[in-house]
Amino acid sequence: MSHPAPTVSELIAQERRLTLPHFSYDDAYALGALLVSMARESHAPVAIDIRRGAQQLFHAALPGSSADNDAWVDRKRRVVERYGESSYLVGTRFRAKGTTFEDSSRLDPDLYAAHGGSFPIAVEGAGVIGSVTVSGLPQAEDHAMVVAALERFATTLDA
Repeated sequence: MSHPAPTVSELIAQERRLTLPHFSYDDAYALGALLVSMARESHAPVAIDIRRGAQQLFHAALPGSSADNDAWVDRKRRVVERYGESSYLVGTRFRAKGTTFEDSSRLDPDLYAAHGGSFPIAVEGAGVIGSVTVSGLPQAEDHAMVVAALERFATTLDA
């Protein structure tokens, strides 16, 4: 499954569109279960992580994933925590300026990775309260899986 690289404006629009009316512990489980189901359907060898602040609310590792995926989850999640935007958007912003996150952010690449797959969980009236991260596929596919899950999940929430 190939996904064309989205533009900065498309990524910003995704984040605005996917602001949720609320996000609870039960919501984290439901979103995580949805991601697991989607990953199983496509036999995706991914690790899935959902956080609210510093607390991990959901984690799953599917067949074919490894501890390396958990390390990528942590690195991508730290980008969301620092910038308040998806890891893919942050990396795309640097590329749009003709550079890379690794060359220009001045952040340790062992701790931060601006690669697709980590998306902010934003709640109306509260802003970014956490993150949902997938690792194990090419970055565009990790990002697309998270966005597709959030789009499906958002339709189940009532305001």
